[in-house]
Amino acid sequence: MCHGAMWRSCLRLRDAGCRLLTQPRGALAAPARPGPTPQAPARAYAPPTGFHLIFQGGFEINLDHRKLKTPQAKLFTVPSEALAIAVATEWDSQQDTIKFYTMHLTTLCNTSLDNPTQRNKDQLIRAAVKFLDTDTICYRVEEPATLVELQKNEWDPIIEWAEKRYDVEIGSSTSIMGPSIPARTREVLISHLASYNMWALQGIEFVVTQLKSMVLTLGLMDLHLTVEQAVLLSRLEEEYQIQKWGNIEWAHDYELQELRARTAAGTLFIHLCSESTTVKHKLLQQ
Repeated sequence: MCHGAMWRSCLRLRDAGCRLLTQPRGALAAPARPGPTPQAPARAYAPPTGFHLIFQGGFEINLDHRKLKTPQAKLFTVPSEALAIAVATEWDSQQDTIKFYTMHLTTLCNTSLDNPTQRNKDQLIRAAVKFLDTDTICYRVEEPATLVELQKNEWDPIIEWAEKRYDVEIGSSTSIMGPSIPARTREVLISHLASYNMWALQGIEFVVTQLKSMVLTLGLMDLHLTVEQAVLLSRLEEEYQIQKWGNIEWAHDYELQELRARTAAGTLFIHLCSESTTVKHKLLQQ
């Protein structure tokens, strides 16, 4: 993925924001926690008559002049206008029912604002880097030979890229104990992640958890990989088994699309929280 593609995505969000400023859409309550829920609650109130983005030391999302709040009743305020528009678009996509489990950007914002686990920056960084010990693409099989070759062909170039990009050693292993990650590698990556703010770090840990890979997440952060590529690489062995033995007709597609959606939302969240993404008001008045 190139920078141009990322910014085209932001422009599409900007265009959606134009509609949200004038069209009746949306809901009021924000989702309380990540993860799917078996049933989506029906609306129990009249829909608000419009969305409004307001800058007051951060961007608020007001629904019919009512302020959106977090699960802990904090004012829902985000650091950039582009992120506010993305969240508003997410709410706008809700129709007759509110599907909390589809609102990944809103959930990440709530987590950043409420910090329910009460972790500081250092704890977030170390939680992400710890995934190196069990990184999906660092664990290799010894057989069958076709899967061994597939892992080598698909995963080795990503590890080599990360080692060159960050001037570290990562490697791979067929041992159940996993690869031995040098202390310097951890120190370099900890120092790199320390350059990100708390909001972006919440997104980074979220993506690492989805892919079960720090290396693939770094590829997404640096725009070296697309979301589709990262997801397929994280599921390489599973996809191999499906090609060999077949799959449950609907379950495979659902899981794949859900993982793509969560990974895409987390990646977008990282970029929107890491860069200056203010959308000019004059562009919203086209």
